[in-house]
Amino acid sequence: MALNSAAGLGGMLKDGHKSFEGTQGAVMRNVEAGKAIAGMVQTSLGPNGMNKLVVNHLEKIIVTSDCATIVKELEIQHPAAKILVMGSEMQESEYGDNTNFVISFGGELLKMAEKLIHDGLHTAEIVEGYQRAHARALEILPTLVVKTITDMRDEQDVFKALKNVLATKQYGYEDFLTNLVVKATHTVMPPAATQERGKKMDISLDCVRFAKLRGGAVTDSTVLKGMVVLRPAEGVVKSVKNAKVLVLGIPLQATEAEAKGTVLIKSAEELINYNKTEEKKMEEIIKSIAASGVTLVISNGQVSEMAQHFCDKYDLMVLKIQSKFELRRICSALGAATCVRLGAPTPEEMGEVSCCEVREVAGRKITVIEQANDEDTGVATIVIRASTEQVANDVERALDDGTHSVKTLCEDGRLLPGAGAVELELARQLKAFAEETKGLDQYAIRKFAEALDVVPRTLAENSGCDPTNMMHTLHTAHTANGAGATMGFDIEECVARDSVAAEIFDLYATKINAMRLAVDAAVTILKVDQIVMSKPAGGPKPGGPGGM
Repeated sequence: MALNSAAGLGGMLKDGHKSFEGTQGAVMRNVEAGKAIAGMVQTSLGPNGMNKLVVNHLEKIIVTSDCATIVKELEIQHPAAKILVMGSEMQESEYGDNTNFVISFGGELLKMAEKLIHDGLHTAEIVEGYQRAHARALEILPTLVVKTITDMRDEQDVFKALKNVLATKQYGYEDFLTNLVVKATHTVMPPAATQERGKKMDISLDCVRFAKLRGGAVTDSTVLKGMVVLRPAEGVVKSVKNAKVLVLGIPLQATEAEAKGTVLIKSAEELINYNKTEEKKMEEIIKSIAASGVTLVISNGQVSEMAQHFCDKYDLMVLKIQSKFELRRICSALGAATCVRLGAPTPEEMGEVSCCEVREVAGRKITVIEQANDEDTGVATIVIRASTEQVANDVERALDDGTHSVKTLCEDGRLLPGAGAVELELARQLKAFAEETKGLDQYAIRKFAEALDVVPRTLAENSGCDPTNMMHTLHTAHTANGAGATMGFDIEECVARDSVAAEIFDLYATKINAMRLAVDAAVTILKVDQIVMSKPAGGPKPGGPGGM
């Protein structure tokens, strides 16, 4: 192999590659990318955060202040910025909330690192200082816990813990939407006796469903103990009460033979008899189903005209479900087992439902499957009403974050003071830790503490308040002896207020994981000293040189 050693890296890699190295070439480029993505989403932080209007590659319009949705639809290409985005996506999938904190705090750490680099510190010293500050923060955070939820059946305690999560997404509707989340999650929670036996109470997020119906106001949204199917029933029977249910995992039609066969019919009389035989067999099947006490049949697939005729004759309500996943949830909601044969079900296979009826909502016919008691169903559905599709989607994202937070509370019920109070107190104690630290690490620790100010400062900016004066007031409130550890920013009055007295909380597990992801992303980016991009595959991009 011929290698031109004088050509350096360019002689080793394929033509068309790009390479950046060194502090200015690689580190500063990555820092700038991190600052840019953080600056973009910071304005959406908090209850007064601004919405972003994103038109994605499919020309779909998304209007939201949810950080995870914004960065996902933007399709970020810069590799360093992608690291922050991936951290935000991981936070969204695990905890649902605090996705904006991951990018905002990570970007602020990179911004502070830029100042330290200009002051002459090496990136290795900055990384070590950040890691020491993070380790110290993990020691301080448990001491800042102000409340612990021990009983997830206590609706008032869960309401107070969730209210801040919903307020950051749908400010003004937080009380109403939090009530919906609490009712839905309590419907699908196991009985209280489960927790008394020492087992950890938990919920499955798949058991809380969302049905979006355009039309009406957000306050028209409701919670149903059961499911909503966004299509009407098939036959003439549109409503049943206290019904026994047969759930079929196969189409409701005559079974076809696996092997192909030919029937030789010589006369019209033979043709009539052949058809009558098929009708007689189908009628026997439907009659046996009706005789077993079943009044509602749910089928996974097609419903033949002949089967529908006899179902109407014997007053059976028929509902067609195309999705196997939805069929499984319906079985969970009704306590039924899926049958894979046509015929009368056994008592163990049948489910029960208090009410199943077709309703017309905003000009659209839907089927509501509802139970009267919590213990009769394992599924709850939140019916979301909104004037536009964009609003309905944004409300769904907020409610989804709320259900994630309930799951987090089931695993760890500790709460921290919200409204930026925990970040301010953490910054105060980390600055004291920096004073005790010797060596160059102290500068990075101090900048780590300053980076935490991004939350209360951004809350003040987004609320139209003077951030400089407000930050001075807040820092003064957090006195040297820690007496004001719970003082946060009041977005309505633009003053410092006790967040615990105002019942504004952050979830401990969510906050600690968001901080870990932000620090990991920032440290990973700072450790990069060279960027090498190979030549892109394929020809020119559409619309570019040589493109159409």
